[in-house]
Amino acid sequence: MCDFDGFKEPEMVKIRPVVVLARNKRNSRLVTVVPLSTTAPAVLEDHHHELSTNPLPDKPHVSCWAKCDMVITVSLHRLDRYKIGRRDYIVPQVSESDFIAIRLGVISALSLSAVTK
Repeated sequence: MCDFDGFKEPEMVKIRPVVVLARNKRNSRLVTVVPLSTTAPAVLEDHHHELSTNPLPDKPHVSCWAKCDMVITVSLHRLDRYKIGRRDYIVPQVSESDFIAIRLGVISALSLSAVTK
């Protein structure tokens, strides 16, 4: 879960689930994330990805979309685990195929081509 408090609309402005894409290579307190939403896009584009399953265990029947055009780097202090019940916390995971599709969505959203070293 990522707390986007302090951001300004049309940026993300509330607490929402995210997929962590990568840790920053030079600053271990920063991560790059893609927010998730249960709202389907009005117009489906290459940078939208519907996850094969909702990673939030208490919402398995709710569609979940990766908003790959909203990729952002945030501080670790904005992140927290997902709370289940009164005392239990988990860190939900997405499937490898969903993770790959999210990365491809980010490439599309940023108009990047796959770069190899």
